[in-house]
Amino acid sequence: MAVGDRLSVHPDAGGGRGERRFGAVLIPPIERTQQTGSTNADLLARLARGEHVGEGHWLIADRQTAGRGRLGRPWGDGQGNFMGSTVVQLAAGDPSPATLALVVGVALAKVVKAFAPSVPLQLKWPNDLLVDGAKCSGILLERSGDAVVIGIGVNLVSAPDLPDRPTFTFASRGVAIDRDRFAKALAVALVEALRTWRREGVTRIVDAWLPLGHPVGTPLHVSEQGVDGTFDGLAPDGALRLRREGGEVMLIHAGDIELRRPLQEGN
Repeated sequence: MAVGDRLSVHPDAGGGRGERRFGAVLIPPIERTQQTGSTNADLLARLARGEHVGEGHWLIADRQTAGRGRLGRPWGDGQGNFMGSTVVQLAAGDPSPATLALVVGVALAKVVKAFAPSVPLQLKWPNDLLVDGAKCSGILLERSGDAVVIGIGVNLVSAPDLPDRPTFTFASRGVAIDRDRFAKALAVALVEALRTWRREGVTRIVDAWLPLGHPVGTPLHVSEQGVDGTFDGLAPDGALRLRREGGEVMLIHAGDIELRRPLQEGN
């Protein structure tokens, strides 16, 4: 069964209080708060205090005043957007925690496609979701002991102005996505993707990620290493394969990459 095949977004799924099913799958617990600094920071603080935060527990906020992305980049609060965090409790025998970004990306892309089938989506390694090259969602993983806190932001209705990259909102395409229905679908999809990750391994997740990602041959720049090349797929462990000009392949296990447009003939 493909990752996320059981996802259902029927409007009656997961209805009122006490109805905990979304399609045929139990919905993980979703805690809501009107305003907070950062849902990731809140869950990390609970873990640091020794509180038990069960795997699959979600904290989502109507507003975030101190949201952030990778490398400490600020991320606007955007009321009406999806802003939430959840926890994965690592166990012996789990694949590398670093590959969780791919797991989340696969689950997120499949949910967004279900709600916005006409919008062309593309995953950018390791943790962004793009529409026509503009960022519409980001993923932030932060570890605390044997737990990984996963933060996800999706620009459903508004987007921050970023100095270094364009951004996209689904509302700009006339696509209205209800935040709470989206949250339920994402919670279920992530449970299923994590089950695949644990039972079938990273290779299965890589196979699901590749058709959703940037095509082989896409020009890339890796900021941390300051190197250029083209996308040559993913290694079985989820690392990015960067093909250099001379033909050699460099494995990138972590980093911030930029997608670059191919040079046009005559330019």
